[in-house]
Amino acid sequence: MSAKTYDDRDGFIWYNGKLINWRDAQFHVLTHALHYASSVFEGQKAYGGKIFKLREHSQRLIDSGRILGFEIPYSVEEIDQASIDAVKANNLVNAYVRPIAWRGSEMMGVATKGSKIHLAVAAWEWPPYFGEEALYKGLRLEIAKWRRPAPDTAPVHAKAAGLYMIASLCKDASMAHGYDDALMLDYRGQVAEATGANIFFLKEGVIHTPKPDCFLDGITRRTVKGLAEKRGFKVIERAIMPEELADFEQAFLTGTAAEVTPLCEIGPYNFEVGDVCKTLMKDYANLVHGK
Repeated sequence: MSAKTYDDRDGFIWYNGKLINWRDAQFHVLTHALHYASSVFEGQKAYGGKIFKLREHSQRLIDSGRILGFEIPYSVEEIDQASIDAVKANNLVNAYVRPIAWRGSEMMGVATKGSKIHLAVAAWEWPPYFGEEALYKGLRLEIAKWRRPAPDTAPVHAKAAGLYMIASLCKDASMAHGYDDALMLDYRGQVAEATGANIFFLKEGVIHTPKPDCFLDGITRRTVKGLAEKRGFKVIERAIMPEELADFEQAFLTGTAAEVTPLCEIGPYNFEVGDVCKTLMKDYANLVHGK
């Protein structure tokens, strides 16, 4: 299933309770979500035909909708099955899976009362998010201009589409400057995350990661944290200031699409793609492939 654009592909999308032709999965230009970002989504990956931590993703989708003030009209079990059906309908074994729920076109204006909630799930083949070379050389990140908002100014614990607007601005700017991605600080000036992945650092055998109090506590983040602790590493969640980056030896990103990807540079700071990062990359790969 190859195409230059995502709207013109062969295959099927699960859409409001049934599988439909990929090209028929459309909505009206006056859809509320398009104008006011009233949508939530998930990013999942299937390995060997099985979606990793599917139940956690489906539950988070429901929870994200509730944070935005709407109830998705499907149970967690039904959303699980929709994701499974989307993968199978497209004859995929290893795939990226994208459930999304949004407010429809019944209302146009900031108010949402009376709008219908829709749900769709698409699945497609997607190569490594940052490319194969990044797994060996590490990524180069720029320190972004935009910051993650405070928890009393945005629904920071929902995987909400609107929160990714500044992520896109940061990633586009960094790529235009020759970097792979951007490191975002939070509203206090503390290290937060990359544009679509959480971040970890290593110093003297101890792993440090920002406390997820104003950004998403990723499912992959929690998984890798558990793998590190199983290996005997101490993992500390804490406030990390940008100037501390000079003292860290290794750094890596975690996310459904990113999996575990090492970093070699953040702004003026350099890191080695070392054994700890390589070990966690291997442990995560073994876990998702059922080894």
